[in-house]
Amino acid sequence: MKKTTLSVLTSIVLGSMAFTANAAQDWQDDAKDAWIDGKAETTLLLNTNLNSFDINTDVTDGNVTLTGKVNSSVDKALAAELVKSVDGVNEVNNELTVMKAHHDKDHDSETLADTLTDSKVATVVKTRLLFSTDVSGTDIDVDVENGVVTLDGTVSSDAERDLALTIAKNTDNVKKVVDELRITG
Repeated sequence: MKKTTLSVLTSIVLGSMAFTANAAQDWQDDAKDAWIDGKAETTLLLNTNLNSFDINTDVTDGNVTLTGKVNSSVDKALAAELVKSVDGVNEVNNELTVMKAHHDKDHDSETLADTLTDSKVATVVKTRLLFSTDVSGTDIDVDVENGVVTLDGTVSSDAERDLALTIAKNTDNVKKVVDELRITG
């Protein structure tokens, strides 16, 4: 009888430990997905070419599903590219609906790619500036044209200026950085 009771108790303890470990892993996975979701939403929000309030993100196991509506196929592609650049994203399932057909024969695929790249660069630089605790990213405007990033705004020191410029220079697809930052007070 003692062996049976001991066996039952051991089984219960081991089973509850496995359940607890599994629950802890589920919690960590859910937290990671929530972090990715927040970062994806922020990335879309910071892009001035998109109306992020019409785009919904849903994250499961690092896979992001985009739903909602956008004005053009360019906006649809831009949203997917921006979200793909977020750390932790494994795959993007783009289910966005295009509301207006855009038929402009003057835009060729190269111009479209350049526009998407510039928008992506601007969003990545702005996001990195905002997430840096040593740069007042809210006081810096980021403009990108043909891979040339212009930083305009105010910083509090030469060191902060250098850091902001370095963050921009170290971003993929940046050809040149133009410094229009001013030091205040």
